Amino acid sequence: MKFVYDFTEGNRDLKDLLGGKGANLAEMTNLGLPVPPGFTITTEACKTYLDSGEEPTELRDEVSAHLDALEQKMGKRLGQADDPLLVSVRSGAKFSMPGMMDTVLNIGLSDKSVTGLAKQSGDDRFAWDSYRRLIQMFGKTVLGVDGDLFEEALEKAKEAKKVTIDTDLEAADLKKLVTKFKKIVKTEAGRDFPQDPREQMDLAIRSVFESWNTDRAKLYRRQERIPHDLGTAVNICSMVFGNLGPDSGTGVAFTRDPASGHQGVYGDYLQNAQGEDVVAGIRNTVPLADLEQIDKKSYDQLMQIMETLETHYKDLCDIEFTIERGQLWMLQTRVGKRTAGAAFRIATQLVDQGLIDEAEALQRVNGAQLAQLMFPRFDADSKVQQLGRGIAASPGAAVGKAVFDSYTAIKWSRSGEKVILIRRETNPDDLDGMIAAEGILTSRGGKTSHAAVVARGMGKTCVCGAEELEVDTKRRRLTAPGGIVVEEGDVVSIDGSTGKVYLGEVPVVPSPVVEYFEGRMHAGADDADELVAAVHRIMAYADRVRRLRVRANADNAEDALRARRFGAQGIGLCRTEHMFLGERREMVERLILADADEEREDALKELLPLQKRDFVELFEAMDGLPVTVRLLDPPLHEFLPDITELSVRVALAESRKDSNENDLRLLQAVHRLHEQNPMLGLRGVRLGLVIPGLFTMQVRAIAEAAAERKNAKGDPRAEIMIPLVGTVQELEIVREEAEQVIAEVIESTGVDLKLALGTMIELPRAALTADQIAEAAEFFSFGTNDLTQTVWGFSRDDVEASFFTAYLEKGIFGVSPFETIDKDGVGKLVKDAVKAGRETRPDLKLGVCGEHGGDPESVHFFHEVGLDYVSCSPFRIPVARLEAGRAASHSTGSDHR
Repeated sequence: MKFVYDFTEGNRDLKDLLGGKGANLAEMTNLGLPVPPGFTITTEACKTYLDSGEEPTELRDEVSAHLDALEQKMGKRLGQADDPLLVSVRSGAKFSMPGMMDTVLNIGLSDKSVTGLAKQSGDDRFAWDSYRRLIQMFGKTVLGVDGDLFEEALEKAKEAKKVTIDTDLEAADLKKLVTKFKKIVKTEAGRDFPQDPREQMDLAIRSVFESWNTDRAKLYRRQERIPHDLGTAVNICSMVFGNLGPDSGTGVAFTRDPASGHQGVYGDYLQNAQGEDVVAGIRNTVPLADLEQIDKKSYDQLMQIMETLETHYKDLCDIEFTIERGQLWMLQTRVGKRTAGAAFRIATQLVDQGLIDEAEALQRVNGAQLAQLMFPRFDADSKVQQLGRGIAASPGAAVGKAVFDSYTAIKWSRSGEKVILIRRETNPDDLDGMIAAEGILTSRGGKTSHAAVVARGMGKTCVCGAEELEVDTKRRRLTAPGGIVVEEGDVVSIDGSTGKVYLGEVPVVPSPVVEYFEGRMHAGADDADELVAAVHRIMAYADRVRRLRVRANADNAEDALRARRFGAQGIGLCRTEHMFLGERREMVERLILADADEEREDALKELLPLQKRDFVELFEAMDGLPVTVRLLDPPLHEFLPDITELSVRVALAESRKDSNENDLRLLQAVHRLHEQNPMLGLRGVRLGLVIPGLFTMQVRAIAEAAAERKNAKGDPRAEIMIPLVGTVQELEIVREEAEQVIAEVIESTGVDLKLALGTMIELPRAALTADQIAEAAEFFSFGTNDLTQTVWGFSRDDVEASFFTAYLEKGIFGVSPFETIDKDGVGKLVKDAVKAGRETRPDLKLGVCGEHGGDPESVHFFHEVGLDYVSCSPFRIPVARLEAGRAASHSTGSDHR
């Protein structure tokens, strides 16, 4: 197996092998763009190292051969004393993981070669600055030295010189700093900083391999659902220097605004700096547009390259570049991370430009991004106290208590508090806190800083570079102009769309996208919101191509009407137990307590007209669309008082000798019906069989409501779903009783009714005997919430709080099986039940009504196994519609994460 590829040998299609960075460096090289020569060590080498603890035996010789070729090309050797070749060693996985893994620059510098670099460059300051950077990065990344020790020494050097930025330190100051840094390495790492350039490179390569499994990298992969077995490639690239003076610099550019999607010149530039300075946000950058005045030749060349790359990749490109004494070099490009709004705008822009078609545009967005666009935004008309303004790095309206470190953000978030993480700048160690926070605010950095890039990738609200806000992390406070102080725990609001920061909680209003789905904003209007127009276009295409229909989980007319506005094509789950709460609960109690048939019939007669009215309203709201009504399916204890509370009440009454006969009967019933595990007890079809007349009352109410709507010239399309069936015999008994009731209603009303009868598949036995159950069912609806509980053998309410976090952290779950369907377990049962059910009844209608029906990844699975529809809560309907379209037009050629 070949483990090393020269940049001239690869291409962008080799991301699995060369990682995203290596594949794209090769692609730019092939395009004839100015890329410093180098080579890439493959992900296979990394996987071998991680599996065995040792590099592949062939790797050293391959690296030596490619290093020799690089040295010949550059005319100098690695670490050569009089004219050293220096290289960077950078990670690069298949999927972008900004700041999560390791990089070391200036490999090859030593006590001998630093003087050679000074002579060749004619700049002593540059040489010693490069050397101190190497020791600092190498010490922290490769040798595990606490990075704060280097930062503290650097701060002391600046204080001694009475300067505030590191570029004001002179060569002599930096030389002293190198000596100090080497002492720190010796003390903390127990060894000298290596002077052999090849040893530096080999150790750095190994460190990059190991960085794949750092805690922050694993956490980021879990957050972004990136597989853990991919490994990272390692890119060895000849160094070019942006810190050679004012005619040098480094920058990050986007071919479009990653926050809004608007076309233009977007990015950051920093004179006399190396790339890490921009990303770290330590020094505030200037807008990329300023480069035109600083170095017009390089600026014009960069604009031409950006156009070439965007046309070639047919997408927003994120570019890293360095200018070395007027010479432009491309260090990286990738398809750039973007906000949800930018994703929709850019997709439609590229269609209009003829670069992609509508099918590809649909693959460029996803349901999670659409859900973000449906979050509320700040009310512009409300009275607010603005603290300051920074760079709008990632849109959204975030409100929370100010916290100044990641530990506090995590701790408060776990206690149920909403927090805003405030830092001078973030680094990869802040990832936990960024995930826990509602939003991120930094006083340094630009749109390409670590905070901005990671926040955009996660869909978190972020404001960066709010320079007027003085952040004091040690005293845990922020000071705004005018002396306003925000202490830890004070509430702040940040607007990632405008960059504005407010004191206190700012009211929110619905997003324009929700207004569009509600029908209060028209995408075709002259004053239509640009984002709404983009969403409308993509949603319209998704609706045209999707095969899966999308229904709603709705229990009342209000929810049904909203679901219909959001594009629901019926109701897939009406939970009738929600209709028995409030005042009706006492009626159910009387039904349960009934000793004689007459008492039971009286209670049912009392409930019948109420149920009928519920269904009339529901059928009217969904006129012409199917409505699946699930017969009563609560654990029985939900309709009875708490056993402890009732026992105390009865005991107190008896002590006062004024006991209530009804309370005594109720207590006896509660004891009789008490269950250790109600979720697996007397509920669903079992309840209907044990309490005579309960299900027939509901069926009668459904049938009479349908007849009434028909007489009113409506078009009711009721479907009756029998829950928790485990055997076909249960279904047959209830079905026979239901058909008899429906026949009676047809006869008494003279209205011809066609009511479908089916069942909910939510027990493993039902899925395993689907061929038998299909003999008595006209449709199946998979209740994946309970199916997940019964397959895994745990109660959702109990386990999510107790051990799910530990399971996620240990990688047992990549994501909660209640959030995304467990394809290997629950999914296999669904797939097998679909096949078996349709073998018995080819026209069997199949749907899913668990909340998985609105989960993007699960929707794709349901499309693949051949369901007819998914059903979810009203707010998730647009997401399900979009993902159903993406599933139908899935393009294997696009891989946008």
